[in-house]
Amino acid sequence: MPESQTRSPFSQILSKWIMRLIGWRILGEQPAFRRYVLIGAPHTSNWDFIIAMLMKYSLQMRFHFIGKDSLFRGPMGTIMRRLGGIPVRRESRSNFVAQIVAEFEQREDLIIVISPEGTRSKSPYWKTGFYYIALGAKVPVVMAYLDYKIKVIGFGPSFVPTGDIQADFAHIRELYADKSGKYPDKQGAIELRPSSA
Repeated sequence: MPESQTRSPFSQILSKWIMRLIGWRILGEQPAFRRYVLIGAPHTSNWDFIIAMLMKYSLQMRFHFIGKDSLFRGPMGTIMRRLGGIPVRRESRSNFVAQIVAEFEQREDLIIVISPEGTRSKSPYWKTGFYYIALGAKVPVVMAYLDYKIKVIGFGPSFVPTGDIQADFAHIRELYADKSGKYPDKQGAIELRPSSA
């Protein structure tokens, strides 16, 4: 079994039960790729993480998320790693991208989940680290979403970054145009920072 999947029958049954209890469902096919960057949006609430973890265990996915290295110290570090966290130093964007590209180079199976908005507050642009990680590691970007209007977390299409970030972002906007976060007023436009365009 690839590392991107794991078997834990109890956690799977419990997660599915909780999702039914709170009225959420999963749509779309789990990607068959063994290595990819999974982006999730909109991100407006701490509940997003909880719903994403319920999806993870419901589907027995073994995805990883990125956190500041300071969060991995002491007892909290053990919990973060058990949940799939990977600590990184975030002194600069290029350093961050290089660290995650290196992780992909060392593993045959790796799913990295990133929220491009980078914050639960409204932001005028998306961060582009996910894009340059996928470009550098030569892996697909899979677009996932949370839509609180209809209580759905799902998988959208995937794409391989072309290097033309403007064109690729136009493709991304198509999927997320009608998706609504828990707090729609905190959703920012899917735009590039002027220096990234």
